[in-house]
Formats: sequence, structure tokens, C-alpha cells
Amino acid sequence: MLAIRSALFNACFMILTPLFSLLVILFRPFGFSASWVWAKMWSNTTFFLLRVLCGIRVVIEGQEHLPDHACVVVAKHQSAAETVAMPMLVPPYTWILKRELFNIPFFGWALALMGTIGIRRGSPREAIKQVIHDGTAMLEQERWVVIFPEGTRSAVGATGNYQPGGVILAQKAKAGILPMAHNAGALWPKRGFIKKPGTITFRFLPYISADEVNAVRRNDLLKQLERDIEAATRELGG
Repeated sequence: MLAIRSALFNACFMILTPLFSLLVILFRPFGFSASWVWAKMWSNTTFFLLRVLCGIRVVIEGQEHLPDHACVVVAKHQSAAETVAMPMLVPPYTWILKRELFNIPFFGWALALMGTIGIRRGSPREAIKQVIHDGTAMLEQERWVVIFPEGTRSAVGATGNYQPGGVILAQKAKAGILPMAHNAGALWPKRGFIKKPGTITFRFLPYISADEVNAVRRNDLLKQLERDIEAATRELGG
């Protein structure tokens, strides 16, 4: 039964994602906000189906830590779930991700049109320059910036190689950092077909203000983020 329910969800997800991506593309000429409505609806619809078909519920903790202005969100990356959930978790934002994702029909095209920062990972120096330039511009427009410091999804219980891009951007742009942990990989596994029933908890950790970000050495702040995010992730069962 679990396999059948997962198959139904996966089929619906494969249909809904290009459909909502097309709506994002079609509404983009009317402004970012017009497209953002469909991105958020895609997120909410996907998690509605997860609850109905797979028995997966969502809990959001630490919302009191969200600042009233744009910042850099540094999030754990374990699953596709946190990617799908992000539009319903934080205000309008842009992602920092690998440029190759723009090649995905409809979904990748929608990402590109929404101002996503697509970096070429083969050139770290150029990638950092792009992150600083484009990320700062987005923050100045009050658009939040979301980055997965591990770069790729890690298995449950594992820690990827945390990269400093988000910290560098925050320091250069004089922005704060909002860390986020979760246990999504335990229920929606990396490259996993079966979606396991249970509760996905997204937990925002205490906000680090721009003054605090700039008062700490880059490597020390990166280690602090890794330590805090990984500890919270393990506590949640991720």
C-alpha cells in the first residue's frame, strides 16, 4: 500500500511541477509577485498531496526567528522536500544553485525567469563573484536569498562539505543569516521512491544579525552554522 500511495504522489508531482512552472512563466510579464503566487501554490499543493496520499504532515518551528527584512537563509539539504517547501516557509526569495538546473524543461526555465542565481561550479572564483554581485542586488530589493551550503543533498545522518558562499555574501552585503534545519530526508529520502508517513519538521534557528555576522571571522561563522544546523538536524531525526 505504501508503494502504491507513493507512486500516486510521484505521478501527481511529475504532472503538477511542469504545470505550475508553466503558470510561473506565463505570469512573469505581469511582475514577480504575479508569478510568486503560483510558486507558493505549487508548494502548498504538493504538501497537501503528501499529507493526503502519503501521510506526511509538516510542522514549522522557530518562525519567531524570521526577521522583518531580507536576509540569507542557510539551510540543510537532504531531500527534494525542503526545495519544494521553501516558498511556503520564507518570504519571496531567490535561490543560489547550480546553473545546470536551468536546463530542466519548464521547471528550470521558471527558475531562470524568477531571477534564480545559477552558478557554474567548475569555476569557484567566478561563482563567488556572481553570488556576491547578484545576491547583494537581490537583498537590496528586499528579496531573501536561500542557499544550501552543502551544495548537494546529503544522506540522513551525514554531513556534507559546508561551503562559505552564504557567509561571504552575508558579510559583503551586510546582511543577517537565518539558519534552518529539518528532517525531510527521513521521510522523503534522497533519490527515494517511497515516501514514509510521519512528520517533517522545519526548524528555523536563532537569527544572526548583520552586526554579528560581520563581527565573526568567516571560517568561525561557517563552523558555527555547520555545528548548529547539524545538531538540530540530528535532534529532529534527520
